[in-house]
Amino acid sequence: MSELSNLPTVNAEISIAPIGTSDTSMSKEIAAAYNAIRNIRKLKKVTLTPMSTQVESDNLDDIFEAIHAAHDSAKSAGAKRVISTIRIDERLDKPNTLDEKIQSVNTKVS
Repeated sequence: MSELSNLPTVNAEISIAPIGTSDTSMSKEIAAAYNAIRNIRKLKKVTLTPMSTQVESDNLDDIFEAIHAAHDSAKSAGAKRVISTIRIDERLDKPNTLDEKIQSVNTKVS
């Protein structure tokens, strides 16, 4: 078993709801949060989806840095309050990337 396969894989889904802006649209604050997250170079993968941003890393600290960056940037973009929903999947027995999760399901779809 290689040293790489001993590394944990941490996947997270980050969804923020900026509140207290002057508009019902949240795209400006979401774009700021997404840009802040994707500028964290230690993250292995960052994927924007219609409802959240998915990130992949080797450790929890990078995930927490991404959450913090998302909150800070949304507030800087005008949000007076930020509510976030976070789901974290930390797998310790083997690496399990976001792409591998999708591939696993696709092999089982009829």
